[in-house]
Amino acid sequence: MRTYSFLTVLLWSCMLHMIHMMPPQKRTNKHSRSERITGLSENDGKTLHRTKRGWMWNQFFLLEEYTGPDTQYVGKLHTDQDKGDGNLKYILTGDGAGSLFIIDENTGDIHAAKKLDREEKSLYVLRAKAIDRKTGRQVEPESEFIIKIHDINDNEPKFTKDMYTASIPEMSGVGTSVIQVTATDADDANYGNSAKVVYSILQGQPYFSVDPETGIIKTALPDMSRENREQYQVVIQAKDMGGQMGGLSGTTTVNITLTDVNDNPPRFPQSTYQFSSPESASPGTSLGRIKANDPDVGENAEIEYSISSGDGSDMFDIVTDKDTQEGIITVKKHLDFENKVLHTLRVEATNTHPDPRFLQLGPFKDTALVKISVEDIDEPPVFSRPWYLIEVDEDAKEGSIIGQVVAQDPDRTKNAIKYSVDRHTDLDRIFNIYSGNGSLFISKPLDREETPWHNITVIATEINNPKQSSQIPVFVRILDINDHAPEFANYYETFVCENAKAGQLIQTVSAIDKDQPPRGHKFFFELVPESAVHPNFSIVDNKDNTAGIMTRRNGYSRSKMSTYLLPVIIFDNDYPIQSSTGTLTIRVCACDSRGNMQSCNAEALLLPAGLSTGALIAILLCIIILLVLVVLFTALKRQRKKEPLIISKDDVRDNIVTYNDEGGGEEDTQAFDIGTLRNPEAREESKMRRDVIPETIFQIRRTAPLWENIDVQDFIHRRLKENDLDPAAPPYDSLATYAYEGNDSIANSLSSLESLTTEGNQDYEYLSDWGPRFKKLADMYGGEDSDRD
Repeated sequence: MRTYSFLTVLLWSCMLHMIHMMPPQKRTNKHSRSERITGLSENDGKTLHRTKRGWMWNQFFLLEEYTGPDTQYVGKLHTDQDKGDGNLKYILTGDGAGSLFIIDENTGDIHAAKKLDREEKSLYVLRAKAIDRKTGRQVEPESEFIIKIHDINDNEPKFTKDMYTASIPEMSGVGTSVIQVTATDADDANYGNSAKVVYSILQGQPYFSVDPETGIIKTALPDMSRENREQYQVVIQAKDMGGQMGGLSGTTTVNITLTDVNDNPPRFPQSTYQFSSPESASPGTSLGRIKANDPDVGENAEIEYSISSGDGSDMFDIVTDKDTQEGIITVKKHLDFENKVLHTLRVEATNTHPDPRFLQLGPFKDTALVKISVEDIDEPPVFSRPWYLIEVDEDAKEGSIIGQVVAQDPDRTKNAIKYSVDRHTDLDRIFNIYSGNGSLFISKPLDREETPWHNITVIATEINNPKQSSQIPVFVRILDINDHAPEFANYYETFVCENAKAGQLIQTVSAIDKDQPPRGHKFFFELVPESAVHPNFSIVDNKDNTAGIMTRRNGYSRSKMSTYLLPVIIFDNDYPIQSSTGTLTIRVCACDSRGNMQSCNAEALLLPAGLSTGALIAILLCIIILLVLVVLFTALKRQRKKEPLIISKDDVRDNIVTYNDEGGGEEDTQAFDIGTLRNPEAREESKMRRDVIPETIFQIRRTAPLWENIDVQDFIHRRLKENDLDPAAPPYDSLATYAYEGNDSIANSLSSLESLTTEGNQDYEYLSDWGPRFKKLADMYGGEDSDRD
């Protein structure tokens, strides 16, 4: 209580001192207007003015986090207008008025109702009024004052992160900065040491240290190796009050990782490696893997393997597996057990990314010895050459040996070999081989012009082990022999103009030869000995495998000789010399003044000069068309003058229709009309014979009319008899023969030619009994209305 009373007295003293030291406050228009008392004195009548005094406060101070039993006293408001009679009332407004700060309206004492926190709010601005209870008027204008909260150390330092992560290369020197940590204190930094923070390390010694003022963490030990320890956890403390006793503190954790550097060379775990390989291993075959250990990681652990020396450096190779950092030993060339059984290699492993800072530690590489033993296997026979080329003349006799292939067993046992020809490559069986010594010979005649090359395959097989075999290509080239005579290169259509002059070139001929002499073809041309001095043509050898045909006289005549045959002999220059005779056919043609051929046909001589072949064809077609029109006109005129054979509509004509099959029927109109034989009137009409000479008129003897329907055969015989006995018939008359089947058929006649009447009704029902073939006739004639239909 004594301390509280002392602080109160101290605060009031300070307040009163500051009030006296401050200038008078300005009053607002509302409250600063002077209260004017108007009245006239008896002496002078002047107006009197009264000036009010100011408030008796300016600023209060209050401690935060007060934990006393009573409310904390802040201060007292008082005005010189207060006479102590209770007529004035004090009113407080502003920050926290009524809730945090409570004023006694009679005395003006202010108390803090709650515990205050400076970190939440460090000062409060309030306003005070003094009001007359009776009149309700302000005796003092409203005035503003401040309550400040004094700080106490009630906040511990806090780090910006609960956990920090940092890294630093291994082998770093002492004092290398790792990371900086920062802690803040919410207390007032301007009041005492409540916000003064000091850093210290609680965990992580002796590897790391921290700067107490800046919070920078540094390395404390030299040459820290990642391979020994990679992760470190450091605990840092921040304490206020300058780190003294009673200060508040906070901590944070820093996880520090050592990153790798290339400070370790690769090392082989063993000095010697053993591998084996069959001698049949093909190039590129993998034999095994070796690996050098490097405790570094990432690119610092990348290794490159190489063969530095050894007697097998040209037979083997080593490559690096980038994923596993292993060295893969592979076969580089074909191995031969019979030649060398054991190969030795010295393999070197080197870091690809060395660090210059650590080169003083020694070379960053290591070597190891690799021994490779070759295993013997049963190998197939090996030919002395990769392929064979044999040349043989095409006239070689059957059975002739043309060459030899040689193979042997590469193994130490040296098994016997037998030879054979792969018949898939020699389907015609032209070649054969002696199985014991590999000699090739001919089985059939050769023809270079038909097949100049033969590609066959020879197989060599071990007799004791037929599974071991190999094959080799043999190329047989057929050498040319001059066994073909040269001949004309083309079929030449040669002509000579009728107006040709002597010594004129009419044709250039060349030759071909199926043979191929090594020095090329050389042909010679000449006429056959019988025509060496030809009266019409000659031949000139151009010395370039061509020859020219020349004329020997002026003018040629198609009417005398339209074609000339000129035999030419062609020689080659190879041994033995071959020759052939070719005949040129030379036609004589009509040409214009420039030597262009116009016509070579002999018939063209009979035609008018100047007419082309197209014009002659057009004229011929016109003549043919006119002849056809004349023939048609004559035929139509004769058809009009021919009298009809039917005189009466009652006259009936029928056709004799031959039915050779079931089809046709009455629709068949390709028959002979014998209506004339059934028309006696027309038959007996007196007409002039067309084959009688017009100037001679003979008496035409009429015959007795045949008014009855008689048999056609009798009619024909009677007519023949009449013509035979007719003296007026000329000797060049022709005889018409009519074939006749005879009468009395079983079915009788189906025609109406022999009917006595043409309109009589007849019974045709019997046709239905003849079968389905005559049903149509029965339906047509059997009905009552068939005629009308």
